[in-house]
Order: sequence, then structure tokens, then C-alpha cells
Amino acid sequence: MRKTIEVAGMLGWHDIRQAYRRSAIGQFWITLGMAVQIPAMGIVFGSIFGAQGDDYVPFLAISIVIWTFMTETLKDGARAFISAESLIKQLPLDPAVHVLRVIWKNLVTFGHNFVLLPFVLIIFAVQLNASIFLFLPALVLLIGNLIWMVALIGLASARFRDLPLIVASVLTIAFFVTPVMWFPELLPPQTAHFLLGYNPLYHLLQIVRLPLLGGVPTSANWLLSGAFLAFGVALTIWAYSKFSKKIPFWL
Repeated sequence: MRKTIEVAGMLGWHDIRQAYRRSAIGQFWITLGMAVQIPAMGIVFGSIFGAQGDDYVPFLAISIVIWTFMTETLKDGARAFISAESLIKQLPLDPAVHVLRVIWKNLVTFGHNFVLLPFVLIIFAVQLNASIFLFLPALVLLIGNLIWMVALIGLASARFRDLPLIVASVLTIAFFVTPVMWFPELLPPQTAHFLLGYNPLYHLLQIVRLPLLGGVPTSANWLLSGAFLAFGVALTIWAYSKFSKKIPFWL
């Protein structure tokens, strides 16, 4: 397992370096792009929703950083094996290498974007408390869910090549029905129960977002995120036990 992690880390770093090869500021284009995006969206959507900047901008900044990490990981995950086709056909690597490669690449990108959040929290004087310590276990739970989702989506996409496009379309819809740009409290109770209660991406977003805003995720957020992980891991183990050896032939 250690060798698998080391190889995945090396390949993930290679992907990032290749993406910003010969760039003047390299990977910090990621941070710069996010630094421009957040205030622009804060002005526009803050006006649309009639939200005060002191409350809305920190909420939006944290939401965008976390949501970008989640969705970009899943989009890359849909092509995890497709993008590594030549490598898979030449070397007998554990499929987990290609899954963790995607996770590591996007985790590094998340780290670059996360650098902006302390400045936002300080500028807008967000009051933090002991709930900030829930951020790390929440992040671990989020990453755990992303690992099995990338593994399962990547496996299915190797067989069905239309799936990456379907994943991208579904995530676009999910962006609008998940409270990334708008406060969950804006929804009527009955609508919120249907639209948010059964939305696993919402619960994963909440457990990571709320500790950074001085709030505490609900027990439902934790329980459903944990249940989602348990169900997903079991499903992924079953799928790989039956189909993982077919990946090179599908490609």
C-alpha cells in the first residue's frame, strides 16, 4: 500500500507540473483565479440574494473552495482510467494508483485555494470557536467519500465512455440545487427536506463548511455522510472484486 501511495503521489505531482509547465507563477494561477472569482461572485450574487457582505462573502468563499474540490475531483475521477490508458496497458499497477492520483492532484489544488480562506475570515471578522476542530475529521470523511466515488465512477467510465459527460452534466445541475451560492435557510421547510435531505453532496459540503464559519454540523449531516461512506465502500469493493481485471480490456 505504501508503494501505491508513493506512485500515486508522484503521478499526481506530475499532472500538476504539466498543467502549469512554463508558467510564470506556476500552480499559484489556481489561487489567483479563485481570488478573482470569489469577490466577483460575491458582488453579483450578494446583490441578487440581498445578502450582507459580512455574512455572504465568507459563506460563498468557503462554499466555492470546497465545492470546486469536490466536483473537480469527480470530473477527473470519471477519466481516471481513461486518461491513464497507455500506463495501464504497459505496467501492472494497482488500480488504486490511478484513483489516488486523482485525489492527490485535486487535494493539492484544494490546498492552493484554501490559502485564501484565512484572509477572508480575518477581513470579514468571522467569529470562530471550538467547532473549528471538527474541520479535520470532516475533511477526512469527505476525502474518504471522494475516494470511493472516484474509484466507482472511474471503473464505470472505463466501460461506458459517455459517463464522464453525464457526470459533468449532473454536477452542473447539482451546483444549482445545492446551497453553494445561496443560504440553505432560504428554502421553505418542505422543499429543503426534499432538495437537501436526500442530497449527499449537501451533507458532505455542510460538515466541512460549517466548522469554518463557526457553526456545528447537525447529527443528520454526520450520520448521512458516514452512511454514504459505508455504503459506497461496500459497493466499490464488490464492483472491483468482479470487474477490476477487465479494465485493460475495456480501454
